[in-house]
Amino acid sequence: MSLKCGLLGEKLGHSLSPEIHAALGDYEYRLYEKRADEAVEFLLHGDYDVINVTIPYKKLAYELCAEVTDEAAELKNVNVVVKRFDGTLWGDNTDAYGFAKLVEAVGGVVEGSKCVVLGTGGAGATAMAVLRRMGAGSVVGVSRTGADNYENLERHADALMVVNATPVGMFPKCDEAPVDLAVFGQCRAVIDLIYNPSPTKLLSQAE
Repeated sequence: MSLKCGLLGEKLGHSLSPEIHAALGDYEYRLYEKRADEAVEFLLHGDYDVINVTIPYKKLAYELCAEVTDEAAELKNVNVVVKRFDGTLWGDNTDAYGFAKLVEAVGGVVEGSKCVVLGTGGAGATAMAVLRRMGAGSVVGVSRTGADNYENLERHADALMVVNATPVGMFPKCDEAPVDLAVFGQCRAVIDLIYNPSPTKLLSQAE
């Protein structure tokens, strides 16, 4: 029997996940686009075996899991949910591993340097935790309403790395960017977790 797999999120028009999984295996992989008022019901009772979880339901998925890995417990969000035979949910976070590999690919974190992460949701929280593990001296999470926000970015002009963990700039709104990188005059590396379009407006400015 083929596994029923897929991706849960609020808006998934940008996703390339079905194509990626079609190349990896012979299981069914669907997009499950759900509103906030539908997400709980789907996670608990949806017709799936294993799903990935993306914006904005990673923290919700964590809360609904009966058991999670140590990684997920530390980060308090999951991006992989397995429905067990008894109907309970098991969760894992593989984003941390993937993000660490991405940081290594762009040259790693300069020991003791300041890193700015745009967005403090599930993806942002994971990125911040990984950067701290990798030796960043200071990791600042920027949100729309927090103490560190888009109105006072200049206080972090000395950041050497900027990470976008928001959906700003994602297809179809490809002409948007979360910040103007000119604020970060000493920046040496930029990572955008958005992969569609490629490159994003933010990465084009970084280049």
